[in-house]
Amino acid sequence: MSVERQAKPPHLPPRWFIRLAWSVHRGVYRVFAGRVGLWRPRANAWGTLRLTTTGRRTGRQHSVIIAYLEDGPNLVSLAMNGWGEGEPAWWLNLLAHPDSTVDLVDGRRLVRGRAATADERMRLWARWREIDTKLDAYAARRPSETAVVVLEPRLGTPDTSRGN
Repeated sequence: MSVERQAKPPHLPPRWFIRLAWSVHRGVYRVFAGRVGLWRPRANAWGTLRLTTTGRRTGRQHSVIIAYLEDGPNLVSLAMNGWGEGEPAWWLNLLAHPDSTVDLVDGRRLVRGRAATADERMRLWARWREIDTKLDAYAARRPSETAVVVLEPRLGTPDTSRGN
């Protein structure tokens, strides 16, 4: 008689290390005035963008660097909080104030954030799973479903470029 073993959850570094890595990444972005720290997605890899939201309680601008994929004109991210408990502050801010700004390698865009729903969520989750084969195992560490965040271009608002 065989005994099935539960799959061991994938390793995550300690929370302090994850937070340190985020701080270093933001610091590199600031030191190099945005010339380093952002990149475009590639065939089987995600890119990074800088998202600026309006604080739900303070009304102040807050920026964070997050991973993303492109889906036509939309940018897609995961509200994962380093696979820890709770929702990331940037996602809570977007829920309260969906209009935000993203900085990409090729310039700035005005966007509106929302959660992907139903079939769209399943399709976009599958795209993330192609890049990260452990995605479902990481998501299982969280007590709630991880939101798939869609950043849509705001209609009637032109993109501004840094003129790189």
